[in-house]
Amino acid sequence: MCLAIPSKIVSIENNIATIDIDGVRRKASLMLLEDAGVGDYVIVHAGYAIHKLDEAYALESLKFLREAFLPADGNGQDA
Repeated sequence: MCLAIPSKIVSIENNIATIDIDGVRRKASLMLLEDAGVGDYVIVHAGYAIHKLDEAYALESLKFLREAFLPADGNGQDA
C-alpha cells in the first residue's frame, strides 16, 4: 500500500523536478505530465510525477496528514 503525499515542485531542470515534502527534497521525473511547473503540487510514484493537484486540495491534504500523525496530546511531545 502507498500513501500519496502532495509534493511541491521547487525547480525543474531537463524535465526533472526537485520536489519538496515538508522540507525534504527529492528528484522526480516529469516525463508523464505535460503541464507541471514550478509551484505546482504533484503526486509522485516510483520517481515519476503521475498527477498534478489543485493547490487548495494539496494544502488541505497536507494539513490532514500532519494532524493525523500528531501524538494524542497534540503537541508533538510524547506523553
